[in-house]
Amino acid sequence: MYVLVAEDDQKLGKLITHMLKKEAHTVDWFDSGHDVVESVQASAYDAVILDWMMPGEDGVSICRRLRAAGYTGGILLLTARDELDDRVCGLDAGADDYLVKPFEFAELLARVRALARRTRTPLVADTIEAGGLVLHCTEHTLRQNDTVIQLTPREFQLMELLLRNRGQVVPRDVILERIWGYDADISSNTLDAFVRLLRKKIDTSGSHKLIQNVRGIGYRLEV
Repeated sequence: MYVLVAEDDQKLGKLITHMLKKEAHTVDWFDSGHDVVESVQASAYDAVILDWMMPGEDGVSICRRLRAAGYTGGILLLTARDELDDRVCGLDAGADDYLVKPFEFAELLARVRALARRTRTPLVADTIEAGGLVLHCTEHTLRQNDTVIQLTPREFQLMELLLRNRGQVVPRDVILERIWGYDADISSNTLDAFVRLLRKKIDTSGSHKLIQNVRGIGYRLEV
C-alpha cells in the first residue's frame, strides 16, 4: 500500500517507516502535523497512520479534516492515551482503528493489513501512465508501448517513485532512503550505476533519456 505516517518521535517514525517498507509498502513520513492534510489530498494514499500528539496539528484534528474532505482510505491513530473516552474520541473523529503506545510492531503491521482489507481500497492508483509507460502497481509490472519490461523489485520502486513525481527532481537522499532504507550504506556512485542499468531497459527510442540526472541534486523523469 501507499502509506503516510505522521509521527514526531524521530526514532519511532524511522522504525515504523522501516518496518512498513519491509512489507513492501511505499511510505512517506512526516515528523509533524504540518501539511499532512494537503499531502493526503494531493496523493493517492491507501492508509494514514497518525500520532495523536504532534506539533503543528494533532492527529485527531487531522483525522476530522480528512474525513470532512472526503478521504475514504484507512486511518490508524497511535497514542499513549488508553482511557475509554480517548478511544471513543479518536474513533468518532473518523479513525478506523486505534493503537496504544507502546506497541509491538507485529501488531501494527497486522492492523495495517486489516485496514487494507476493511477499506477495500486498490493499491495506490492501480496503474500510472505517462509517455507510453504504464506501471501496474498491483501486478508489479512495467509496460512500454505494450512491451513488458522486466524490472527487479528495486527498479520497480524507483520507477514508481519517479513516475509519481514525473517532471520534478527527486533528490538523491530521498531515493536512497525510499529504495534502500534510512540506515543503508549506499554511495552515490552505486545509485548512479543502478540508474544506468535501469536506463538501458527503458530508453529504447534513441537519444532521449527518460531519466535525467540533475547534477548535484537528484533525478527527474521526463516523458
